[in-house]
Amino acid sequence: MSVTQTKPIELYYWPTPNGWKISIMLEELGVPYEVKLINIGKGDQFAPEFLAFSPNNRMPAIIDPEGPDGQPITVFESGAILQYLGRKFGKFYPADERKRVETEEWLMWQMGGFGPMLGQNHHFRIYAPEKIPYAMDRYLNETHRLYGVLNKRLEGRDYVAAGEYTIADMAMIGWAQGWERQGMDLEEFPNVKAWKARIEARPAFARGLSVGSEERAKSALQDDKDAQKVLFGQRAR
Repeated sequence: MSVTQTKPIELYYWPTPNGWKISIMLEELGVPYEVKLINIGKGDQFAPEFLAFSPNNRMPAIIDPEGPDGQPITVFESGAILQYLGRKFGKFYPADERKRVETEEWLMWQMGGFGPMLGQNHHFRIYAPEKIPYAMDRYLNETHRLYGVLNKRLEGRDYVAAGEYTIADMAMIGWAQGWERQGMDLEEFPNVKAWKARIEARPAFARGLSVGSEERAKSALQDDKDAQKVLFGQRAR
């Protein structure tokens, strides 16, 4: 399937593991896109115009001006965006049903575990004002368990699903960039280490990871208490 994108896809984004999923995918696809930075430390995600199409006040989100039947479509949630782009362009998301199911299994594994649990690890190890040993151990151990699951899955495989590089790999690789902050030692997980190096050798991965890197460098979230107030402890509005 060959689809030509003539108008840029709008990517609402901040350089985090979830944001990288989509910048990497768009770079891999080689389609035109325009980055709309959503500074999550300043609260851009709560702007009414953003909430109109991303109601969970989370980035990333996209607006594709050339959606189904040529009409614009908005998509929020990183996994849903990956699936939408994979279906539209017919790449990195196999059409074969068995391979697609396998890809979706590992995409959901990332979204349900290898992301949320690693994020909690980050939070209690780095950002929590009170160091709570139980919480730190809980999420450190769960992170270690998840790396072990991934390492076993990659035994004898280059990529996690379908025998090829897919959106499941793209969903995970950004989170694996933080292994040191997560208290992991990649020498314990040689298959993960080799997989990580394999993907990092892809030029499109490097381009996707670099999107917004200058802004990320300016954002010292660990030391910015005002930004932490914006990000943590939000309640229903």
